[in-house]
Amino acid sequence: MSNTRSSTFLGGLLIGTAIGAVSGILLAPKSGKETRRMVNKSLQAMPELAEDISSNVQLQADRLSETSLRNWEATLKRLREAIAAGVAASQLEQERLRLASSDDDSSASVTDRITQPRE
Repeated sequence: MSNTRSSTFLGGLLIGTAIGAVSGILLAPKSGKETRRMVNKSLQAMPELAEDISSNVQLQADRLSETSLRNWEATLKRLREAIAAGVAASQLEQERLRLASSDDDSSASVTDRITQPRE
C-alpha cells in the first residue's frame, strides 16, 4: 500500500513541478520574445521529462508487482498449511470416530451376551 502512495506522490510531484514551471514562465514579467524562447526550451525538454516520468512509473509498477507477488506467495503458503492442518485434523477425527464406533459395537455384543438367556 505504501508503494501506491509513494508512486502517487512522486507522480503528483513531477506533474506539479511541470505545471509550476510552465506557469512561472507564462506569468513572468519578461518580453514576449524572451517568454517564447523559454517556452520553446521547456517544450524541447518535455520528451525527456516524459521519459523520466515513464521510467519512474515503470519502476514503481515493478516494485508493486514484486510486492504483490511476494504477498500472494505468502498467502498461498499459509493457505496450503491451513488445508494440510485441516486434512490432518479431519483424518484424526475420522479415526477417533471409527475407534469409538468399533468400541460401541464390541460393547453391544458383550451387553447382548449378558442379557441373553443361557441355554
